Amino acid sequence: MIRRLIIRPWLQHRLVPLLLGSSLAYGAFALKQPIAHDSKEGKQWPRTSQLIAKEQPLQPKASVTGNPAGEESLGPKSASDNDADPDTGPWASLSERVANACAALAAIRWSRVGDDIVDLLLPDWAMDLPLYFTKLQRELEMAPGSLADEIWQEAQDPFLNPEIARRAQVRIGNDLCDEEKLFQHRRKNRTARALAKYLGIPEEQIDPSDVPTIAMCGSGGGLRAMVAGTSSYLSAQEAGLYDCVTYTAGVSGSCWLQALYYSTIGKQDFGTLLNHLKRRIGTHIAYPPTALGLLTAAPTNKFLLSGIVERARGDPTAEFGLVDVYGILLAARLLVPRGELDVDSRNLKLSNQQAYLQDGAHPLPIYTAVRHEIPIEEKKSSNEKDHGEASPATKEKAKQEAWFQWFESTPYELWSEELGAGIPSWSVGRPFHNGVGVVRENGYSVPELRVPFMLGIWGSAFCATLSHYYKEIRPVIKGLVGFGGINDLLTEKDDELVKVHPIEPASIPNYVLGLQDQLPPTAAKSIFRSDHLELADAGMSNNLPIYPLLRPGRGVDILIAFDASADIKTENWLSVADGYARQRGIKGWPLGAGWPKAAAPTSSDTAEQLEVAESASLQQAAAKIADAREERRTFSTRKADARAEEDKDNNNALGYCNIWVGTTLE
Repeated sequence: MIRRLIIRPWLQHRLVPLLLGSSLAYGAFALKQPIAHDSKEGKQWPRTSQLIAKEQPLQPKASVTGNPAGEESLGPKSASDNDADPDTGPWASLSERVANACAALAAIRWSRVGDDIVDLLLPDWAMDLPLYFTKLQRELEMAPGSLADEIWQEAQDPFLNPEIARRAQVRIGNDLCDEEKLFQHRRKNRTARALAKYLGIPEEQIDPSDVPTIAMCGSGGGLRAMVAGTSSYLSAQEAGLYDCVTYTAGVSGSCWLQALYYSTIGKQDFGTLLNHLKRRIGTHIAYPPTALGLLTAAPTNKFLLSGIVERARGDPTAEFGLVDVYGILLAARLLVPRGELDVDSRNLKLSNQQAYLQDGAHPLPIYTAVRHEIPIEEKKSSNEKDHGEASPATKEKAKQEAWFQWFESTPYELWSEELGAGIPSWSVGRPFHNGVGVVRENGYSVPELRVPFMLGIWGSAFCATLSHYYKEIRPVIKGLVGFGGINDLLTEKDDELVKVHPIEPASIPNYVLGLQDQLPPTAAKSIFRSDHLELADAGMSNNLPIYPLLRPGRGVDILIAFDASADIKTENWLSVADGYARQRGIKGWPLGAGWPKAAAPTSSDTAEQLEVAESASLQQAAAKIADAREERRTFSTRKADARAEEDKDNNNALGYCNIWVGTTLE
């Protein structure tokens, strides 16, 4: 009985990701091409073509091919296209892997295994795995009438996915897109009224030109940041301050928070969102019975698997990995309401959030991700390029010059400051060449990349570098014998560890292929040699999404940051923005400011403390302890006052709840 109590919980916690991963891996890792999704009929929902009036569908053509210019045009719906043959392509591999999993599980002679051993080693739900695998196998077959076939047919329907018939072009430039500029104008009118109400003054006394642009942002931190951020935003909403905000931005879990707020689940109310989280996050995202149940039962199976099928069929060069599985698991927990029959496919596209921004009704959400650039090829000598292998010295030089490129997503646009280029959000997921989206032979492109996949990218902290991994485990192994030597060694090698990713990040089609002559010369040359962009959790660079909020044109005057980082006492994420502000000449940023850090004790302080602590007898030690407790109670107030006075003298240090007032002028 004791062994059962110890071993079984241990196995359950480790078998959860293993068994669920095995079931999903057969449906994800083998996929090489993608699918689509449906919209509920009978509901009034602004279509993408209605949100941007100036966009017009292209006129039909008799025949269309993906030409070098990538020009798209609308063609008649056709059942025939150049997709991979389901009998020989990735779908055949997918079916084979799922079938192999079913056969492997079915081959186990459960009746011959002792009941006590099975009960000891396996949880009860493990016996149902063959049934789950069989259901997944049926759903992912491309046979006529299968779920995967239904998803792919709907993916090619321009009524359900109007973006597939629209022309997509890369917008080159550092200014804001026209849709965001229009949003700013409309939002200003609302924030002026909200600010007057918040300050308790008549609206007519406020000059619109004096209304500050306020931004709120949440940190990374997964579920912790999402829950803490929801509570912080709820307080701001109840106080009336949130209505004065023009922009919100997030990293990792704070991106999940924004995606839920701008959905039919959150209903643009943080109280409603908080109740949803209470109902849904009590179960681990990888608990197999719950996750597999949602993946094999209607309507949640179609809701969750549509993005995988669309990517596999629409992007033959797409690679699938742990981030894809993670995104599906997150969507199963977060995007599925308590009443599982009420899933709404409108929540699966980021561009659909434009509906909540009409007339500036809510702040504009900004989602963040980063690409890790290690320019090895650029540092190779001509001899190394001929032989294809870089020398250790070349690799070391490339590592020293590696950096993170930031990508921001809004319901309007995916854009990168380093590249100075972006594409409409509804076109993310389709291939681009020479600045124009490429279409398939039937004249349509693939649907917009689904939110579950983006949830995985935004929160893929597990794709971090070895340096990040060590920072996470360092507090755990700190007490081990020999830690000092290990720590010194790894600290010395940190410049190398920070360049290695044990788990590959997810990728999206590279929209700047063929544009090397049109982008800034500072753009990494390696980006033009890959047909995909690897994106990951922006917390690898900065756990606060400050950079997008400092973008010229947004004109943020007041920045409110809710930091729920696990390392808030050791990592000064505010001060990390100093270099960014200096490099770009941003005026008004509080250079040198950051969260306060406790001063490290000096050697003399330590010696004095040891001397005071020495005692000649147990009685003397007990007396000193009693005196110390009394002194702490007596002088606690005095010490607090002295500490406050010391902080007051340090004008550059930000407290945990501090207001810095600056100017955007010299």
